[in-house]
Amino acid sequence: MLAKFKSAAIAGVASLVVAGVLISSPVMAQDNSISESHIEAAKAAVRATKSIENFDNILPDVAERTRTLFIRSNPAMSAEIDIAVNEAAVELIPRRQELDRVIYEVWARRFSEEQLNEIATFYNSDTGKRLADLSGTLSALTIGAAKQWSDAVSTDMVAISRKKLAEMAAQ
Repeated sequence: MLAKFKSAAIAGVASLVVAGVLISSPVMAQDNSISESHIEAAKAAVRATKSIENFDNILPDVAERTRTLFIRSNPAMSAEIDIAVNEAAVELIPRRQELDRVIYEVWARRFSEEQLNEIATFYNSDTGKRLADLSGTLSALTIGAAKQWSDAVSTDMVAISRKKLAEMAAQ
């Protein structure tokens, strides 16, 4: 259940990112202002930071949702539906390059080629590789720590406020 929620959330975020990029840059497909070397630097940085690995589940998730949709409407054809959806998913694998290209362009528009090369160099170092490997865990732990701290502060805020209100009432 959590894995499905996580995948759906990642897919939703990916959709928003792509939509935002496309809306903010309506002529992106026609805009040749980013050099191929700049895109290659972005590609190296994105891959080194492992920023696109979370999107590997999009196609399998879409296939599963499609399979579920068709099976709900015709359960008797579940075997055929599995075959058709699997074949469609395989046909769509090459389209992943479209998403990757958009992501490289997003990075290339926000960092200079030199900065992207510096990012890739760092993330290809031992320390950078460790950071990339741990970034998901670090984010989850950081968010958990912030939530725990917020809950504790909230409890203390209520207690302190209650005490101050009691003091005011006593005066």
